[in-house]
Amino acid sequence: MKITAAALACLLMAAPSLASSQQVSFDSTWKEQKFSLFNSNDFALNGGSLGVKSNGTVSLLWTALPQAMWPKTQVSWDWAVDTSVPATDLSKKGGDDRNLSLYFIFLPEAAAQAAQGKGVKSLLDNPDVRVLMYIWGGSHARGQVVPSPYLGARGRSIIKRTAGTGTASEQVDLAQDYQRAFGAPVENLVGLAVSADSDDTSTEISARISGLHVQ
Repeated sequence: MKITAAALACLLMAAPSLASSQQVSFDSTWKEQKFSLFNSNDFALNGGSLGVKSNGTVSLLWTALPQAMWPKTQVSWDWAVDTSVPATDLSKKGGDDRNLSLYFIFLPEAAAQAAQGKGVKSLLDNPDVRVLMYIWGGSHARGQVVPSPYLGARGRSIIKRTAGTGTASEQVDLAQDYQRAFGAPVENLVGLAVSADSDDTSTEISARISGLHVQ
């Protein structure tokens, strides 16, 4: 079989990109952060996928990233929602339930070095932190950037899917979205988190995330 020069060039160009893509495993390095003692989601860690069930509950699962991954800015994943909360206003505290939030946590170099080994609550309280949250839920237009009522200037939500069920694949450019959300160049990607929130509407969520890759 003959390979044309153009085809060979395409293969050579694609090879580094494929090689640099790294799957994030949903394993024992992920830790749950509860927001109240008796209120917790059910997270099922299965290596390549994460199952999430929420029944009038809210909590967050997170992991720190190794320093080698701090410069990564391209991310892709698949997600699905089988049972959905109703559409809500995500810009207001209380009543802001959503099916899934995928958090990307950023810090400047010096702050990132100093924060190694600290928990997610300490990270989110850091005045230097910036958090992009990709959302499946809410009543806002797809692609809209919504200020976080909890993180203030440190956090922005980007709506990928409004409330409802279904399956979808996503691919995002963190550097581009960071610039759009915060008006500045992207910082170091130091952590990831996933949350589901059904406590305000006392409803249920059944959802999953799989194939989370960064490069």
